[in-house]
Amino acid sequence: MIKERESLPIIVWFVLLLWAVAGVDLLLGHSLLRYGILPRSVSGLPGIIFAPFLHGGFRHLMVNTPPLLVLGGLVLLHGQRVFFRTTIIITVLGGTGVWLMGRPSIHVGASSLIFGYFGYLVFRGMVKRSLASIAVSLVTVAAYGGILWGLIPHSAGVSWEGHLCGFLAGIFCARIEGA
Repeated sequence: MIKERESLPIIVWFVLLLWAVAGVDLLLGHSLLRYGILPRSVSGLPGIIFAPFLHGGFRHLMVNTPPLLVLGGLVLLHGQRVFFRTTIIITVLGGTGVWLMGRPSIHVGASSLIFGYFGYLVFRGMVKRSLASIAVSLVTVAAYGGILWGLIPHSAGVSWEGHLCGFLAGIFCARIEGA
């Protein structure tokens, strides 16, 4: 584990990057959203990588910012290498899942990462079975367990597919780390 003060700048810079992209997107008339995931289309393939960096506006990004800071920060406590590997795997696997099974609309947002970090942190406790990992799992469930409602379809404008695929990718990351 790395020290919290060493992890803080990484997650803060990551979130600031998302805000910078949102600012550029606003200046460009939200034209960057076309780089989101458009399921089962060749033009939607780049979205697998770009979707977590794009948001449907500042309100969308505001909702994602606090859990991204907290859950991403908790993942960072396991090390920078774990954070970057987990982030890449969740982005690629979660995005690929959305590309394969998502509704035919553009999917964007960091919520796939949020759900992935949540899945990783919860299941890491089960895989590692250390007191520290179990404690982080319990705190994560207590603080953010309500997001599990986002795994079921409830609103036309919300990508439950991104939530579900990110969550499953996070579980996969916890599992391969424990293997």
